[in-house]
Order: sequence, then structure tokens, then C-alpha cells
Amino acid sequence: MTTQDTATQTTTTSPTTTTAAPTAPTDGETARYAPEHAPRLNWAELAPDVYKAMVRLDAAARRGVDPLLLELVKIRASQLNHCAFCLDMHTKDALAAGESVERIVQLSAWEESRHFYTEKELAAIELTEAVTVLTEGFVPDEVYERAARHFEETELAQLIAAITVINAWNRFGVTCRLAPGHYRAGQYK
Repeated sequence: MTTQDTATQTTTTSPTTTTAAPTAPTDGETARYAPEHAPRLNWAELAPDVYKAMVRLDAAARRGVDPLLLELVKIRASQLNHCAFCLDMHTKDALAAGESVERIVQLSAWEESRHFYTEKELAAIELTEAVTVLTEGFVPDEVYERAARHFEETELAQLIAAITVINAWNRFGVTCRLAPGHYRAGQYK
């Protein structure tokens, strides 16, 4: 999620909205997708100062980070955090920026498909996982050192900030159950 992500969430989604699109017919019937859930809360509207601060933090964190790399980082963190709203947004933005469908699809299994990414991208993806999951309660030295070899200190600081910010957006999105599917690429740029 990035700037203004939640501001229009409740205006584009209502409790009665469904996304019933036909799928492959079964037994002469047309299957339908499950109904879309309504958001729990429009936190951006209810906590506008926090939302505005997040927007400013997001803008500051992405300065100096390659835009395609940034989208890969945002997608990977959103996958790990199960934030469907942010996955929808950042896959659309990545595609619009020229990222390939193949690299986006392989991102969830990047360790088995390393050949789709540069060493610098792999270091950023691995750092994203370490910061997002914190399985050992810290970011392992070898993960940090690998990232430090590929990024200048300022760029690394910005990358860490961007990873931290997308994790915060994810937590807002998941907690408030923001529904994916309504975002248009570049909508909040």
C-alpha cells in the first residue's frame, strides 16, 4: 500500500458489492466467484493525521530506490503479510512500470527461481523477508551484509525504510480487511 491507499477504499467498495465473474462451467452451470468482503474500518478517514503522516513517510522512504526494485520489495512483503489489497496495488503498478508477469509470479518462490533476478534484487528480496518476518527476532548478519555489498549506505537506509513502510501499510490493510481489485495502476502516484 502507498499514498492514499485507503482513502478511497470505502467509496469504491460497499458491503453489498460482489465481484461475481463467471469461471469454467460445471455441470451446465456457471460458477461464480465468492462475494467480496466489506472493509472493517476506513482507518484513513477516522485517523487522518496518521494517514497523512504515513503518506509523507512513504514518499520519503522511496526516494532514491529504483522504482521496479521497490515494487518487487512491496509485492514480496505483501505476499508474506497476506495483504491482498497491497498485492493488487503493487502488482498493477509493477506491470505498468514495465515489470514482467513472469518475475512477479516467480517472486513467491524466488529462492527456487533466483535466475529471474539480479544479485542486487535478490539481496533486496532477502532483506525484505528478514525485516518482514523477523523469525529469529533480528535480521541475520549475513542477510544484512549481502544487502550492504549491493547498496550504498544511503540507498540501503532508504531500502530499509521502504521495507518498514510497506510492512506498516500491510498491517493497516490486513487489520482493516481492505478489499483488493479496485485499484488502477498509478492511481495514487
